Amino acid sequence: MLATMEIIDILHQADGLAEMILHSEIGEEYLLSLYKLQKDKEAQRIISKFTSLKDLFEDVQRFGKYHPDYKRINLETRQAKRDMDMHPAVARFKRAETELQSVLDEISGRIGRAVSEQVKTPAGNPFFVSSGGCSTGSCGTGGSCGCSA
Repeated sequence: MLATMEIIDILHQADGLAEMILHSEIGEEYLLSLYKLQKDKEAQRIISKFTSLKDLFEDVQRFGKYHPDYKRINLETRQAKRDMDMHPAVARFKRAETELQSVLDEISGRIGRAVSEQVKTPAGNPFFVSSGGCSTGSCGTGGSCGCSA
């Protein structure tokens, strides 16, 4: 029973941390850029076009370069991706998303290291990678990253 109450308390504090992140400058920029992206009709049209072409390309890709439309669809998909990525609302959202993800990765890493150096944490941001090749400095796997178990 005590463990259950402790878990509930930890989860409650995690909810509080999430609220703090959402109300931070980075969290608010993320939410604002997401809102603007969702309301931008041109951005939504470009995203929809890319998604349709990507789905078509995945179908064509099963046959590879032997499909008669492979080159054309590949080129159109790449162009649509470039158009999407270059749209200001998409670019702003991606920047905000990356900044928020970096904060979340750092928080996760700090919590994990506070518990144990052997706890695995996200390694998605190379900024936090130590000279040993791990995001935490000690992944505990003894693998190619150079950490010792």
